[in-house]
Amino acid sequence: MTSANKGFTTTILHHDRQKSIEHGSVHKPVHTAVMYGYKDARELADVFQGKASGYRYGRQGNPTVSALEEKLTSMEGGKGSICFSTGMAAIGAVFQALLRQGDHIVSSSFLFGNTNSVWQTVATQGVQVSMVDATDVEHVRAALKPETRMVFVETIANPRTQIADLKRIGALCAERGILFVVDNTMTSPYLFRPVAVGAGLVVNSLTKSIAGHGNVLGGAITDTGLFDWSAYPNIADNFRKQPAAMQGLSQIRAKALRDFGASLSPEAAHQIAIGAETLALRMERACHNAKTIADALAADERVAVVHYPGLASHPQHALATELFRHYGGLFSFELKPEIDCFDYLNRMQLAINATHLGDTRTLVIPVAHTIFFEMGAARRAEMGIADSLIRVSVGIEDTADIVHDFTQALQA
Repeated sequence: MTSANKGFTTTILHHDRQKSIEHGSVHKPVHTAVMYGYKDARELADVFQGKASGYRYGRQGNPTVSALEEKLTSMEGGKGSICFSTGMAAIGAVFQALLRQGDHIVSSSFLFGNTNSVWQTVATQGVQVSMVDATDVEHVRAALKPETRMVFVETIANPRTQIADLKRIGALCAERGILFVVDNTMTSPYLFRPVAVGAGLVVNSLTKSIAGHGNVLGGAITDTGLFDWSAYPNIADNFRKQPAAMQGLSQIRAKALRDFGASLSPEAAHQIAIGAETLALRMERACHNAKTIADALAADERVAVVHYPGLASHPQHALATELFRHYGGLFSFELKPEIDCFDYLNRMQLAINATHLGDTRTLVIPVAHTIFFEMGAARRAEMGIADSLIRVSVGIEDTADIVHDFTQALQA
């Protein structure tokens, strides 16, 4: 069996063993060293100058982190990856390393709250930001300018589950030579690979489904190899000396990871790598549970609306069916006015009131009053965030138990 035709989980489980590991271990060991010594000073210089492979300093790379990066690259079908201490550090790295004053970006307006906050910061630093409804490629097309450097979208928006017009946006970016950046966190590489729609860079919050157990932070950027970095105007001269395919990641590693220091620890990398081994198994159960709960709530007259791509009523249901292996483990819903969302959540016995996603346990949160409170009522209204909206990250509990929890809580 060649590496090209191995299954998703088989590839993850045996990825580390494709290279020699000390003492026959099946996992890459945790290397805690911050510094790396060389017997030959010339070799040290060659490593610093990029003429030889090796490690310079713990902030820029580590054997344990490298093993995870290689595993993520394989999962995403990419050419290379860089890990960061959190998902937000990875998102920030894209902008910090690749944008300059006067540049313009087009972003989906349906974004994770902290990403929305990053855009507000970027907009104060001389970069123009256009927020559009990315469920239709024509909105993206209309927002493009001569100075547009990138288009940024999420696969499934958090929390209202809008789905970007991924394939057509990718084609548009390829036509115009614009970098297409896709945040794959809500789908994970198991449900979807953004390389299939022409993404140049893929972002993942490793904290969520990939690690999967709510016990470690991490983020990653993967270069798919599809974008022509030789034509990107913001690559510094010293990185132009490298092959074009390496210029983007090299600049991100130096200008964002090295200079800003949001490094993933080897201990965290090890935990994430172990968690990733069961990604497919967990996603299968979570997606099944999510669909079952969403169906039950959608059929209940006490529920006003359920936002889940797996429902035929979802505006992008057909698109989700075309693009994704399953419909994801996240949905949101709104209760009828006579049911107080706080009282409802307090009646739940299994689902946990918590701000996290992609865990083994089912998590619930009143969106407008917590994670989207800071942006204000006007912006929430633009994003379709109702005061009664409850976001659900579905876990791997026994299906009957978790469905019962959501339906019993409707009993006032």
